[in-house]
Amino acid sequence: MKAKFHQVPKPFNNAFSIRHDILPHFGTIWHYHPEIELHYLIKGEGVRFIGDHIDHFREDDMVLLGSNLPHTWKCNEIKQGENHVEALVLHFHPECFGKEFLSVSETQEILKLLQLSKNGLIIHGDTKERIKELMAAMEYTRGLEKLIYLFAIFRVLATSEEYETLSSSFAYSKLNKIDESRMDKVFSHTLTNFREKISIEDVAILCNLSTTSFCRYFKMITNKSYFDFLTEVRLNHACRLIIDSDLTMQHIAIESGFENTSNFYRHFRNFKGITPTEYRKGLV
Repeated sequence: MKAKFHQVPKPFNNAFSIRHDILPHFGTIWHYHPEIELHYLIKGEGVRFIGDHIDHFREDDMVLLGSNLPHTWKCNEIKQGENHVEALVLHFHPECFGKEFLSVSETQEILKLLQLSKNGLIIHGDTKERIKELMAAMEYTRGLEKLIYLFAIFRVLATSEEYETLSSSFAYSKLNKIDESRMDKVFSHTLTNFREKISIEDVAILCNLSTTSFCRYFKMITNKSYFDFLTEVRLNHACRLIIDSDLTMQHIAIESGFENTSNFYRHFRNFKGITPTEYRKGLV
């Protein structure tokens, strides 16, 4: 369950990089890197994990991830030989312009933005529309023109309030490589089997831990119990079904792994502050 350090690829001697990815999937390992990441999803759907945040992602999502914030995107469908995801991804190191760059008065808005990004931000509204245009144009520029686009993106983000924080204060420390696959095993097992009854003993075995050790370990890493995590996965799937289908709440409860409708309603109210029926009515 420990995040893997990821070396972000960038051209030699470049201060930052932008990529246009068209891939079968985004990869699976829960990872972190010192670079700030601005991620605009053109195509794809699945579940994202950012710090202690769990939510569905879909096309036209834009997120800003702070330095060393663990994250991964799990796609709904992966087929051999087919490309299911497309994204524009901008990476820049907080010190890419030198350690003193963020200490001058002219860059304090950028410094504030980078501090906010530590917990991850999802970008909305006109801000998102302006930034995706800048990112798309930036992809085909070089030299000073590329740098001008980067500062234009900084300016739009730093002066906007069209964002939501994704993760709570995430107590993350760099962890060794021995356990780098544990989180991936837990995520994969949970996303494959959340519709069924999941035994915490079985999940612990996947991680080569006793049940007690696994519960303590998962809580330490994610700031929540495994069953809270499982419930969030089920509720996010239920939200997707409410939005994208006309299924009854009873059917949605079963399809999302809840034992009965009353149990589903109780957890949903705790999670969203409203009932599933109220949630659906609010979408109309």
